[in-house]
Order: sequence, then structure tokens, then C-alpha cells
Amino acid sequence: MKKTIALVTGGFTGESVISLKSAEVIGKNLDPDKFNVYKIIITKESWYYQDEELKNHEIDRNDFSLALNGDHVKFDCVFIGLHGSPGEDGKLQGYFDMLSIPYTTCDALTSAITMNKGYTKAIVDEVEDLFTARSRQLFVNGEESIQKVSADLSFPLFVKPNNGGSSIGMSKVKSSGELPEALNKAFAEDSQVLVEEFIKGREFTIGVYKGKEGIKVLPATEIITSKEFFDFEAKYTTGVSEEITPGRMNSEELNRVEEVVKNVYSVLNCKGVVRIDYILEEESAKFYFIEINTVPGQSENSIIPQQVRAAGRTIKDFYTELIEVVLD
Repeated sequence: MKKTIALVTGGFTGESVISLKSAEVIGKNLDPDKFNVYKIIITKESWYYQDEELKNHEIDRNDFSLALNGDHVKFDCVFIGLHGSPGEDGKLQGYFDMLSIPYTTCDALTSAITMNKGYTKAIVDEVEDLFTARSRQLFVNGEESIQKVSADLSFPLFVKPNNGGSSIGMSKVKSSGELPEALNKAFAEDSQVLVEEFIKGREFTIGVYKGKEGIKVLPATEIITSKEFFDFEAKYTTGVSEEITPGRMNSEELNRVEEVVKNVYSVLNCKGVVRIDYILEEESAKFYFIEINTVPGQSENSIIPQQVRAAGRTIKDFYTELIEVVLD
């Protein structure tokens, strides 16, 4: 018997555009022989399903159900494809937990913690063979913060919203004179800002997921960008960056990386598929953790679909496994 799936997309942030693109790919690859899929768009103003005649049908938020053509549609599972708030910061997860509706991502607590880059770094710091760049977490913008960063950290630095995604509001600064503009840009996106020292090395990103046989690691992708760093344009504009999958690592590096990311997944109590960004330092090849994305992009240009194909799997089978693990 087919399961009824709500594919949730949209959102409250600038990442909503990416969410809608992810939902297109997810929707095309959910097996129609196994699932009846309803794409649910969430905005600040409305939660709705749009039918083939472009008519919007509001979701009943009391039980997350849908009245459609005289039928009362209830969902067996939610496939969350919503980046940023409220799909990546734990808000929707807490709501679905209260309704006892299973979903395909990390739970509310893990989602909330991992949305905060500074808090996440503090937790994963205990993982063996994992290193983190020296950093400062700022809660106030102004001259005092500029002086503190300049005194405590070595340039160049990355300045980023602490709870943001898709590199929105992020800057690379090479001197204290560039800090005011970078901090203004980051604080415009978030009330907390993370400032980190630059680690010179090769940048990678890798997918990790909970499958039927436990925690699995996808082939890593090496990122080579023509920009100063892997920013929004580099992530979502074809041709700006080169993405090599599988990334170039020797057998020792590959084995070590897989062990580290499995441990990160476990320590943070992750579920579903996540993407972990890291740098292998140039001189030492040490693993430097950058961040974790608990609702990674699934658009045509996104990395997880590339890694799934590199692993010899179809996207349809991969999504089916994510759902079936949740429903078991």
C-alpha cells in the first residue's frame, strides 16, 4: 500500500528560493509506485498545497492535514526539503514531534543546535582527529567587537552569521579595516556572528546518512572555486566552482575522514542525510571541521545528488531508503 508523503518546502528566509529548487528535484525522484506525494509550501503567511489547477488548499495546522476534494488527507511521513527557518532550525521538527508524524531529518534538538555554528563546534571538539579553527562568537556589533577580534585572532578571517546558511552574509576579510563592513553584513542576517581564522588547505564536503544498514558515508566532493571562498554565487551558479566527486584523497585520508564524519554524525545524534564541510590543512592534512548542514540542498546543482550518483545509486532509491528508514 502506498504511503502518503508531505514534501515540505518554502520557508521564512532567503534560502526559500533554494528550498523550492530542492523540492523540484525531490518531487521528481520520489517513487510514484510507493508514495503519494503532496508538495506543501510554507511561508510566513500561509501553509498550502497547490493543485494542478493552481488552486491553493490550506493545511490544517491543528493536525497537519489537508482537506482536498472531499477527502481528509493525513500524512504517513514528512520529507523536509526546507532550508533555513523553520525547516532546519528545529521548529518544524518540534511541531511534527508533538503530532507524532515522522520526518526525514534530524530531530528538533539536533536541528536547533547544529543551526548554531559556534555551539556545534564546541560539541564536536571532542571527536578524535577533528580540529576546529580558532574563532570568536560575537553577540554585539561595534568597535569593541572589532578590537577583540583583531587582538585575539590572526588574519585572514571568515565572518559569517552564526545561524545562517548558503553562505548568505558571509565575508572573507584580510585586515581589521575590512571588519566593520563584514560585521555589518553578517549582523544584518543574524543577531550572532562567528569569526574564524582562515585555514589554508583543500576544501571538501561530504554526505552522511542513516540507512537500513546503519551510518553510511557518501563519496566526498572537493571544492575548487574561482571566488575568494565557496559563497552563495559559487554554490549555486554553474561554472563558478569546480566540484570533483569523488574528491582527491589518498587512502589514509579517506579512511580517516570517513571515521571522523561518522563520529560527528553520532555525537550530534543526527538522522536522515546531512552534509559536513571540512578542510584538509595544506601542511598537515589535519581534518578541520567547518560546519554541518542538516537539510542539504537537493537542487540540480547541489552536491548530495552528485555524491549519490558517484556511489552508484539512483536518487530515487536513495530517497526511498531515507523514507523507509523513518517508517520502519
